Amino acid sequence: MPMPEIGIVLLAAGLGTRFGSQPKMLAPLDGKPLVRHAAEAALAARPRPVVVVLGAHADAVRAALAGLDLAFVENLDFHVGLSTSLRAGVAALPGSCDAAVVVLGDMPRIAEVHIDRLAESFANASPAPAAVVPVQDGRRGNPVLLNLRMLADEITRLTGDHGAGPLLRDRPDILEIPGDPATALDIDTPDALRDADYA
Repeated sequence: MPMPEIGIVLLAAGLGTRFGSQPKMLAPLDGKPLVRHAAEAALAARPRPVVVVLGAHADAVRAALAGLDLAFVENLDFHVGLSTSLRAGVAALPGSCDAAVVVLGDMPRIAEVHIDRLAESFANASPAPAAVVPVQDGRRGNPVLLNLRMLADEITRLTGDHGAGPLLRDRPDILEIPGDPATALDIDTPDALRDADYA
C-alpha cells in the first residue's frame, strides 16, 4: 500500500487581537519570532510541502521566515476569521495530497515529533480516519491532521472564526492520540508568552 501524501498548512494570518498592539506572530521567544519556531518545526518534520498562510502583517511575517524553504499564500479575507485561512491553506496544497497537518503559528513548543506522530498514525490506521488529533488531559489540542479525501469539500464550506473543530466534533471516525503540554500551549497573551519563556 503506497504511503499517503501529506502536506503541512501553517496558519500565521490572524490579527492576534488579544495579544495587544504588537504583532503576536513576531513576538520573540528564545531569540526568535513565535512564527519561526512553528515554521522550523514544520520543516524538520517529514510532510511536504509546508504552506504558510499570511494575512495580517503579511510582509513582516514573511520577513521573519526569510531563508526557509516554505511556500506562501496570502489570505486577503483573514479579518473574516480563521476558517478563511484554513480554506486558503488547504487550497494551496497540491491536489495529490491525501491529508494536511494544520500547524498554528502561535504554538512555539510544537516540534517535528508532534507532526511526524500525526502523519505516522494516519499512515498506519486502517481504515483511514477523518482526522488525527492529540489529546492531553481529556482535551483535544493541536496540531491536527485532516484527511482531505474525506473533508476537503466540508473545509471549503467553513465560515467564521474557527478552524476544523466544528467538522470534527460529532464524527465517530476521529483517531485520538496522546498529546503533551506542547500540544495544549498556544500563545494568546503577553502573559502566556512570559510563561512559555520559562517552560
